Amino acid sequence: MTAQIDRLIADLGADLRPVRRLSAPILRAAGWLLLVATLAIVLAYFANLPAIAHRLRFVPDMWLAVLGSTLTTVLAAIAAFELSFPDRKPVWALLPLPGLALWVAATGMGCLRAWVIPDTHAADMAEATHCFRFIVLLSIPLSIAMILMIRRACPLRPNLTAATGGLAVAAAAATLLNFFHPYDAGATDMVVHILAIGLVIGANRVLGGRLLTPKTFARRL
Repeated sequence: MTAQIDRLIADLGADLRPVRRLSAPILRAAGWLLLVATLAIVLAYFANLPAIAHRLRFVPDMWLAVLGSTLTTVLAAIAAFELSFPDRKPVWALLPLPGLALWVAATGMGCLRAWVIPDTHAADMAEATHCFRFIVLLSIPLSIAMILMIRRACPLRPNLTAATGGLAVAAAAATLLNFFHPYDAGATDMVVHILAIGLVIGANRVLGGRLLTPKTFARRL
């Protein structure tokens, strides 16, 4: 009997391979943020940087909104990679809230300025549609990269993890949009941005959540 047990153990362990330990979540988040930074450098090459600097200098709510969306990107990315580990608590999903609050508040200030200053050029529906396409299309490669990087950790809350990652992706795309967004904040523009961001988060939660579900991995084994 002892010999049979030893052979069984040997057979079970014959094909086992050592598991490479994952890097710390903040380091893995930094890897994804490096991708976002690389995209920013590429887009900056085609943008009118002096005009952007001028707008950021003289329109306080704009640079506050950029700061808020950037902070949301960083904090949501960290939260998503933290949530991807099975032993992390769901409270990590609250980490992006400070950046999100600043982003929403500053954008709201921009809408108020558009209403009270006659010469303010707010985006019309056609211009806002371009913003919608930019955010959604740029979110596709960023979402794919996020899911591919998170999936190895096998999160226990795939939907929450994917939604938090979707917030990071949407915030990153909205931040990069500022390279080609010569309009002041307006109600139409804000609504279209919210729809695009909501679509990205929802798509990540549904599609990304399914890809991160343990049953999906089991079917692939």
